[in-house]
Amino acid sequence: MSEVFFNGVAGRLEGRFHKSENPRAPQILILHPQPLQGGTMNNRVTYAMFQAFVNMGFSVLRFNYRGVGNSQGELDGSGVGELADAIIALDWLQNLDSEANCCWIAGYSFGAWVAAQLLMRRPEIKGFVFVSPPTDMYPFDFLTPCPASGLIIQGGADTIVSESSVAMLAEQLSGHKYLRVEYKVLPEADHIYSRHLKDVQDLITQIVPELKGRPRKVVKKVKKATVSTVISNEDY
Repeated sequence: MSEVFFNGVAGRLEGRFHKSENPRAPQILILHPQPLQGGTMNNRVTYAMFQAFVNMGFSVLRFNYRGVGNSQGELDGSGVGELADAIIALDWLQNLDSEANCCWIAGYSFGAWVAAQLLMRRPEIKGFVFVSPPTDMYPFDFLTPCPASGLIIQGGADTIVSESSVAMLAEQLSGHKYLRVEYKVLPEADHIYSRHLKDVQDLITQIVPELKGRPRKVVKKVKKATVSTVISNEDY
């Protein structure tokens, strides 16, 4: 994993990049949660997602939005600046790995909302992973029709984002007969997955390879598993 910097609209952006040994490996950009609530690219859920894709052989980039960590500029938090930063980050990733066979997008909480907007703007994105998309806080109705297959993960004990609202989003996105959207619920997981980070990684590594195969419409839940972690204040 390498520390990287690239020029954004508001100044230099800081990231962490893992380059696969396979020059044609798929790429993925991973977006972190709300910067106004302490979210950074080192958020534990964001990092767990990063590691899951590294383990699957992807070339993986996560980065700090403007004003976060060593990224220059002022904090935004509205989604407008963060989307602009994500577009720049995706351009950087694609220019660096021009032989990659496909590109994915992923995000956690607020990062999932930004990722969804990027998904609709970039037709080359072939798949997505949303963890705890904040459907109670931000609109997702622009994802109609959904342009790619993907995975949505939600905690059943989440008190910040309701499971029922995320289930409605998953149902909305799973209507395309040529695409596949998987919805997985960890029944005892809260919004920060304080004892379920390993479950998040396992779901990603289990389902993403399937999504790259023949599509089918599936919306179902999974059983719990537990992993001990330390709660951080960056998980929103």
